[in-house]
Amino acid sequence: MSTVAHILDHGTYRTTTDLGAMAAALADPETLLWIDTDERTPELEKFFQEQFGIHSLVVEDIFSERLTPKVEDHGSHLYIVMHGVRKNGDPHGMPTTTELDILLAKRWLITHHSTPSSSINTVAEELLRSPRLLSRGPAFVAHAIIDHLTDQYLPLVDGYQEQIDEIERSVIEKPEPVQLGQMFSMKRSLQRLRRISAYQRDILLRLSRQEFELIPVAALPFFRDVYDHFVRIADLADSYRELVTAALEIYMSVVANRTNDIMKVLTLISTIMLPLTFIAGLYGMNFHHMPELDWLYGYPMALLLMATIALGMVLYFRRRGWL
Repeated sequence: MSTVAHILDHGTYRTTTDLGAMAAALADPETLLWIDTDERTPELEKFFQEQFGIHSLVVEDIFSERLTPKVEDHGSHLYIVMHGVRKNGDPHGMPTTTELDILLAKRWLITHHSTPSSSINTVAEELLRSPRLLSRGPAFVAHAIIDHLTDQYLPLVDGYQEQIDEIERSVIEKPEPVQLGQMFSMKRSLQRLRRISAYQRDILLRLSRQEFELIPVAALPFFRDVYDHFVRIADLADSYRELVTAALEIYMSVVANRTNDIMKVLTLISTIMLPLTFIAGLYGMNFHHMPELDWLYGYPMALLLMATIALGMVLYFRRRGWL
């Protein structure tokens, strides 16, 4: 775990992990600064409060897990909470969310994440190759981070289409109870994905319509582009959730039809056996005065009668389309 500062000092790019060097860079009005941290220490909390003027409650929020994305305007800086996603081991299970805290000012940017962030690493590597992004201002660095964070959603959401198609095919061919659990799991995942993306879509809308002075006009189209991506993500999550609901209805319908077919066969068998049971019961009473009991051909005639009735009923059911 570490705290790294990316500093652009009069056109010279460098990185440091020393808090004193960060404070010195912050004191220079011509220096641009991006601090990224994945740790929490009393020294770091004090540093943020004293050097950057961040309220203690905001500092507490930075290092705490929040379930809901948000954006707050604190005058000298913006506090933005975003969530990235990554797929866990279960392809139908709930995606794992990772919180990313962003504090944005005119000359500096602070990001915090408790788990490794691929979007942070990607932007940091871009700065190592060329500091041009940081030279444009912290708002553009924040956009690049959020843009890479958004890119994590698209493969995850698109992957649901193939899973839903596969489940629909298997449900129609051979419905099984395990499919029901998979569909409910996918529905919960899409619901959570829809909720998170909707919150972040609203945040990007506010960032892209010049509501905050700390977002320069030149950066607005870039934030608007990320907003469009989240609109697509939210719409896809809604569509896929409806497809999962339709798959559930197909599953219930197929199972109900199969149950009806089974019950129909059992009912027809019971109907055929009913008169046969009556005949067997009638001649099984063994009363003394039953002439048929002493008849030489009584037994074969009873069997023939039962076979004729059963065959006749089968032919009748087949002609009516019940078999």
